[in-house]
Parts: sequence; C-alpha cells; structure tokens
Amino acid sequence: MNTIKQLARERMKGHCRVCPVCDGRVCSGEVPGMGGLGTGSSFRANVEALANVKLAMRCLHDAALPDTSTEVLGLKLSMPVMAAPIGGVAFNMGGAEQNPVDEAMYAEAVIAGSKQAGVIGCGGDGVPPVISGSAFDSIRKAEGWGIPFIKPWEGEELWTKLEAATATGCPVVGVDVDAAGLVTLRLMGRPVAPTSPARLAEIVKFVHDRGAKLIIKGIMTVSEAQIAAEAGVDAIVVSNHGGRVLDGTPGGVEVLPAIAEAVGDKLTVLVDGGVRSGTDVLKCLALGAKAVLIGRPISVAAIGGETEGVVKYFGQIKGQLTSAMALTGCANVAAISKDILA
Repeated sequence: MNTIKQLARERMKGHCRVCPVCDGRVCSGEVPGMGGLGTGSSFRANVEALANVKLAMRCLHDAALPDTSTEVLGLKLSMPVMAAPIGGVAFNMGGAEQNPVDEAMYAEAVIAGSKQAGVIGCGGDGVPPVISGSAFDSIRKAEGWGIPFIKPWEGEELWTKLEAATATGCPVVGVDVDAAGLVTLRLMGRPVAPTSPARLAEIVKFVHDRGAKLIIKGIMTVSEAQIAAEAGVDAIVVSNHGGRVLDGTPGGVEVLPAIAEAVGDKLTVLVDGGVRSGTDVLKCLALGAKAVLIGRPISVAAIGGETEGVVKYFGQIKGQLTSAMALTGCANVAAISKDILA
C-alpha cells in the first residue's frame, strides 16, 4: 500500500497530496480536487467525529475468528463495505500529462477491484458524459455487479440516465441527492436541483419498475430519512457528500444514530464520510449503519494501483475489521451493536 500511495501521490500532484492521514486539513477549499468546500470544516468533521467514537476492548470471549461477511440489499458481501461513487479523474485526480489513469481505467479499477474483493463498487456521474459512461461500461463488464449513481438532474436527463443505469443489469441504482447544490454543473449548462418528495416517489417507482432497488445518498436529518422511507426508498446513505457541497455540517456519524433509530426498521441505513480503516467501519456499524461506503482512499488506491490497488486496499480494510471485531468480542457482523462502544 505504501508503494501504491507513493505512485498515486505522483499521479495526483496538484489535486491530492495523499497525506499520511486523509483528514482535509491541508486541502481546504480545493474543489475541484479532492479537498473539502470552503473552510473544509465538513470534511474534517467526518474524520473528527469518527475519531471521537471510542471502542470498549474485550478479550475474555471465544470470538477468535470473526466472520465479516454479510448481506445488504440482497447483495452478499465479504464485509459490510462498498466503494463510494466518485468520478471526474481529469479535474479531481490529475491531468493526463501526469496521470495515465483515465476515467475508463479508473471506473474499471473501482468496479472490478471491488468485485474481486467480494464487495461492490459504485459508479460516479457528472460532466462530461464519459464519467457516467465509463461507470456503466465497467458495471456491464462486471456482469451487473456494481451500483451506478446518478445526480439529481433537472428535466429529462435524470430519466435518461436512470434508464441507462438500470440497463447495465445492476441490482441497485443510486441517486446522490446531496449533489443538488453543485453550482458548477448549472454553469456548465447541466443543472441539478433538490428532489421534492413527489419527485422522489416517481424515481422510486421508475427504478422499481425496472427491477432494481434504489439508494439515495445525502441524508443528514431524521425528517429527511422519514421522507425517504415514506417514498419507498430501499436504502439511504447518511452523508454530507464528503464535505464537498456545504460548509459547516456535522460529520455523518454524528447524526447516524438518531437516523438509524428512526428509520432503521423501514429501510437500510448506510453511511460514508471519513472512513479510513477497518476500525472506523466497526464504529459505523456499532452506531447503526448496515454497511459503510469508502470514498477518497479508494480513489487513491485506484489511481496508484488500478484494479490490484483497490483489491489490496480492501484486503487491508478487511484485516483491520477482523482484528477490531476480535478485540471487541464480535463473532460476526450480526453481533456488532452499540454495546461495544466505550
């Protein structure tokens, strides 16, 4: 992983420093790029919130070989982890002169690497069309094993892309409703907008009619989680979009417990933001999430090591998660609860 990170550092120069600790402290305001919006406080809040969660170490038990496998939304995974949807290699991760990994190669690395690791990767969306197109192509190559995410486009573009997404053969489709404030897209003539409850219900029906389940990403309040549940959404991702759309929000895990308690029996609650280790994954599960999405570290692994890099990174996460489960007395994922929190 050190070799992969070093190569990623060279390829992403000017866009990401690949810091020893990816916490947003030195990349505040670097959007485009991999930083957080404005002061970067929302990015930092994700990492700091997880750091403030403490685990109760337990060693007097017989959970010597924890089983990390689980099932989420009907997907059998080697661990409760997914690759978050990130795209835009050209403007977020380094130009072609220094970075030989283009959008198609990046999407392939994330989707194929996730599949090889026994988890599932999500594909990104944006401008230009090569972003979503590369994600769709990679998911088709993986025989539908991937989750394409679509931005909340205004007008017909949303429905056109949802149709293309479901045509990949994927079991689940996502909409990152937290992209609603990306002014840059509107300036490029491709506006996005907030999603009304009525429109959300239409999206749910559209996706369900095509045989897929729906995730929406960007839920940060109990009230919006309840709107999602009432609309028939299958899963939500508690997320502040990696701190890239609104300055001054709390970290995802700060609001996760209340949301999980409110709607956890009605839909699947996932979370992202600041997850950097298998121990972080365990904390998220103890706080009420059924699975965790990892973003920036996957991008680094994909740029620095392509498919093999993603596989190795997930291997590292699984090893850390297994160890953390053993040291908190969790024999399997079902045994993880708030009781392991100090």
